[in-house]
Amino acid sequence: MTDYDVYGTRAHTTSELARLLTGHLGVAFTERDSDYRGVYQVAYDTRGRIEVQPNALPRDAVDQDDLRWPEHPTVQVFLEITTPHPDPTLHRRLGSLTGLVHLYHEAW
Repeated sequence: MTDYDVYGTRAHTTSELARLLTGHLGVAFTERDSDYRGVYQVAYDTRGRIEVQPNALPRDAVDQDDLRWPEHPTVQVFLEITTPHPDPTLHRRLGSLTGLVHLYHEAW
């Protein structure tokens, strides 16, 4: 089973959240630049894939909306986590971070 969770924040930029998570979770992020997604951060560890993604899309990727998650227009940055199985410890640790709110969960 794969778990996919999305958290959001208005309190941190993409870089700030990646630095905060590096210290809090002990993961190393790599900055990536995408024509469609813009600049985002990604980390891989035994828990799975962890991405810090801005909600605003780059100008050249704009379709009808200029937000990756238009249903959350006030959220500045998203944390997306894909794990091979549910990880309640990870979610408790993330829940302790000020300004980070759990928005979405899917399992398949």
